[in-house]
Amino acid sequence: MNVHEYQGKQLLKKYGAIVPNGHVAFNADEAVETAEKLGGKLWVVKAQIHAGGRGKAGGVKLARSLDEVRAYANELLGKILVTHQTGPEGKEIKRLLIEEGCPIEKEYYIGVVIDRSSNAVVMMGSEEGGTEIEEVAEKTPEKIFKEVIDPAVGMSPFQARRLAYNINIPKDKVNQAAKFMLGLYEAFVSNDCSLAEINPLVTTSDGRVMALDAKLNFDSNALYRHKDILELRDLNEEDPKEIEASKFDLSYIALDGNIGCMVNGAGLAMATMDIIKHYSGDPANFLDVGGGATAEKVTEAFKIILSDEKVKGIFINIFGGIMKCDVIAEGVVEAVKQVNLSVPLVVRLEGTNVDLGKKILNDSGLPIVAADSMADGAQKIVQLVAQA
Repeated sequence: MNVHEYQGKQLLKKYGAIVPNGHVAFNADEAVETAEKLGGKLWVVKAQIHAGGRGKAGGVKLARSLDEVRAYANELLGKILVTHQTGPEGKEIKRLLIEEGCPIEKEYYIGVVIDRSSNAVVMMGSEEGGTEIEEVAEKTPEKIFKEVIDPAVGMSPFQARRLAYNINIPKDKVNQAAKFMLGLYEAFVSNDCSLAEINPLVTTSDGRVMALDAKLNFDSNALYRHKDILELRDLNEEDPKEIEASKFDLSYIALDGNIGCMVNGAGLAMATMDIIKHYSGDPANFLDVGGGATAEKVTEAFKIILSDEKVKGIFINIFGGIMKCDVIAEGVVEAVKQVNLSVPLVVRLEGTNVDLGKKILNDSGLPIVAADSMADGAQKIVQLVAQA
């Protein structure tokens, strides 16, 4: 789950991080009112969407008067902002962060991720702040430094200071930067984050080390432990189909293709999408119904897939282990009847009670195409969609 920048900064403040003073605004009047309360002669008007690259896309403005604050607020609110992370469709700006301007001295990058190869949390740093870390890794990888953190011990102060020295934080601000890093690590672990990215972290001419931006992502599987974070969820930033899927404990991600996929197990779902691509098809989604799917879940999965107007065919690929093939077959038959299916449907079943499952499908009298293997099913759905 993602949160907005201003929400991430509010959370980091609890762990001792210094962030610019600011407040969220939903209209131009609120933006001007916030700027007046902040005082000063320089304000930053920042679009709040769940995507990076806002500055390059024109979503961050520097205002030097209250009139400019109002003008930028009116310009940004309601605008569709297209960045390298939103895709060509972009995202509508529905809220702004109004912050005080800061006397920036130098920009840095700090990020915390889970490194599955070392089974540890890794903090990365670079003196190339304000630039996407992927770009730094490609052009100047020698400027990226990493600290692998033992999960049993946590981040040590010496690791934080070493990283601060490596990215050339001024000596008089190293202790401040180290304190910030230790707090960031604590925020990451305590809140079950999957990503914490501060880009840029800045030093200022008035002696501060502060987070000028903050991107926090949280492990959705751990949100039951963090009701306060769950309350920060902005449904306007999420695909309505993905929201609906979450209500039925379905793992769904919308893609750009025209072949809907319904699979049990994330690995099998990935393989299914790969084999559809192999036979020149285009998956419309990732959808994992899980190991304990019921007829109701299968029906809802059908409805979600078909709510995508791009879908011209559906491929169901189920391996019945814990989930029995006859239960899936009954769910498929019920779903087809309920949704009045009008696109080709190919079903491949394998595993527990597979013969009974196939019999249920064959006896249904519905236009369901059976497949003998995953490859056979992928070929059949690609051909049927091409002929439609």
